[in-house]
Amino acid sequence: MLADHHGAKVAQALALALAAALERAGWSVAELSRRSDVSRLTVANVLEGRVWPDLLTIASLEKALECDLWPGRGV
Repeated sequence: MLADHHGAKVAQALALALAAALERAGWSVAELSRRSDVSRLTVANVLEGRVWPDLLTIASLEKALECDLWPGRGV
């Protein structure tokens, strides 16, 4: 089952971290897109769990939000 796959758990944890970081920053998806140079569609898809972001996307989002999003090995 895909939901039990470690990669799926990491993607879910990353999406939750991204949502929390967006809320803390008080930014919309459009604002994060502008600041990170990641498309609004990509940000929305990551938040909804429709895509697993690549490393460049994660790095761009982390830099814009000034926080770590990668959940680490403990997931």
